[in-house]
Order: sequence, then C-alpha cells, then structure tokens
Amino acid sequence: MCGIVAYIGKKQACPILLGGLHRLEYRGYDSAGVALLNGSLKVFKTKGKVSDLDELLEGLDVTSTIGIAHTRWATHGEPNDVNAHPHYSSTEKMAIIHNGIIENYNVLKQELQQRGYVFRSDTDTEVLMYLIEDIMTHEKQALAEAVRTHNHQMQYLIRQ
Repeated sequence: MCGIVAYIGKKQACPILLGGLHRLEYRGYDSAGVALLNGSLKVFKTKGKVSDLDELLEGLDVTSTIGIAHTRWATHGEPNDVNAHPHYSSTEKMAIIHNGIIENYNVLKQELQQRGYVFRSDTDTEVLMYLIEDIMTHEKQALAEAVRTHNHQMQYLIRQ
C-alpha cells in the first residue's frame, strides 16, 4: 500500500520525510522516493526499501525545508527506480506523488504523447503530472486552477 509524507517548516525536511516513510513501512511497498525544494527541485527515488533510499541519499545535498515523500506499491509499471515516485514534470520544475489508480490513463497518455510529451515511466502518476503541466502551459492557468481543471477533465474522461 502506498504512503505519502509532506513537510513545510523551519527544520530540515529530509530527516522528517524519511522518518515518516519508515513509520509507513509496515503497510508494504516496493519503492520509495523524495522530492526536495531548495532553489531548485531535486527528486531522489529507488526501487526497494526506505533504507535503500537512505543509502542513496548519503553524502548528497538534501538541504531543504520543503519536501514530499512516497512509498509505492506497483499498480502501473514494474517496481524499479524509474517507476518509483515522485515524478518530475517535463520541465523538472514540478514533481508529483499520487495514490490510487487512474483507470483511463492510457487514453490521457496517448493524447499527451500526440502533444509531444515523452514519458519516462510506465505509471499513471506521470500522466497526471504532464496533464497538469499541459493545462498550465496551454491554458495559461496557475497550478491550483490547473489541478481543478485536471480534476474536471478526469471526471469527464472517466465517464466516457
């Protein structure tokens, strides 16, 4: 089962996020990752246990007071480093994590590919990221409005 942890505050985010992921380990998962914001967005993710993510992060600059973290149980795409969450936007200025299944993700993915998006993973979550990014770019919407538009489009597309 997937788990999400987020932190915004004055303390260093990474130890708090990793601690949260360790507390969620009993739920089961196949990969783990974090996204940290400190001037630029950095995503670190790996197949395996949270302890594997701990090892990956050793010695890296993970300075940040803002971040999100995720443990994933594969529903789309095999368990590997690429399919682990978080997923970058195509510009790598945003990252997303998601729990659940987008049943019509293939339809959305094909539409986005026709618009020029190149997918790095086999996940439905990456489709969500690109859809939000596409709305922001082509409809000139801010992030919050693009997410609302995305939700409306998803509901509409799921009903078809």
